[in-house]
Amino acid sequence: MSENAVEAKQKKRKPVARKDMSKWQWTWKEMKRNYVAYLMCFPFYLIFTVFIVAPVVLSMFFSLTIFNMIEAPQFVGIDNYLRLFLDDDIFIIAVKNTFIFAVITGPVSYFLSLFTAWFINELPPKIRAVITLIFYAPSLSSGMTFIWKVIFDGDTYGYANSILLSLDIIQTPIQFFQNETWIMPLCIIVALWTSLGVSFLSFIGGLQTIPKDQYEAAAVDGIKNRWQELWYVTLPNMKQQLLFGAVMSITQSFNFGSIVNDLAGFPSYNYAAHTIMHHLQDYGGQRFEVGYSSAIAMVLFIIMIGANILVNKLLSKVGQ
Repeated sequence: MSENAVEAKQKKRKPVARKDMSKWQWTWKEMKRNYVAYLMCFPFYLIFTVFIVAPVVLSMFFSLTIFNMIEAPQFVGIDNYLRLFLDDDIFIIAVKNTFIFAVITGPVSYFLSLFTAWFINELPPKIRAVITLIFYAPSLSSGMTFIWKVIFDGDTYGYANSILLSLDIIQTPIQFFQNETWIMPLCIIVALWTSLGVSFLSFIGGLQTIPKDQYEAAAVDGIKNRWQELWYVTLPNMKQQLLFGAVMSITQSFNFGSIVNDLAGFPSYNYAAHTIMHHLQDYGGQRFEVGYSSAIAMVLFIIMIGANILVNKLLSKVGQ
């Protein structure tokens, strides 16, 4: 074998450096090297694609069509979106109510979960377990909203009306869930009552994973009070739980239509608590206007993505 042939063979076997490869070439090389790991993850990727990615893509397509589940879809471009914002007055009411619910219940439930978990974490383990269950219990079942229907029942048997009548504050029972003044505030209160759910548990778990020596080191470095300890030690060690809790709070704040349905019925009186989810339920689940309901779903999807991006930017400043 000639000397040139040997050198060429050695060059061919020489490993290629990362800097000599493009991003996609390097990624493909790593995927082939770790193919067993990707095979193990394949069932998750398949389920995620079928049940998450595919419905979003189909919804994007159907939002540009007229489709009633009987006839073939008819492409109409952005007509559904124009109809939503220019001709559908109920949708505008739903957007306003959705933002009211989200702006109040999202941040309040998030900070309520965080600070409740922070306080509970200071308790002894056995007491902490009992108190955690007490706070978490309302979120376990949507049927527990029945308690609030009994309290604010519209006749004299309702506890609120009974107390107000006995004190001569009112002369006739108040129809709480048939009154525009009361429907929204009561639904928000019940939503907050049931909001200590998964994010609350994630905060509890995150607080228990923080090493105690970090607090001792922080005290040596000049941390003077519990609020500084929270900002500079606790929260930076909980960024993953904070992000997860934020995503869950945002999702919950835009998606508690069942609470309104249980309390005020569907639709609520004069659309006082009508949200985008209710509008989606109306056109998708009752009228079967798949194209129009898909447009509603895409608007809600974009709003939630925007809210998540905003929250991620805010959480990136924690501890700074």
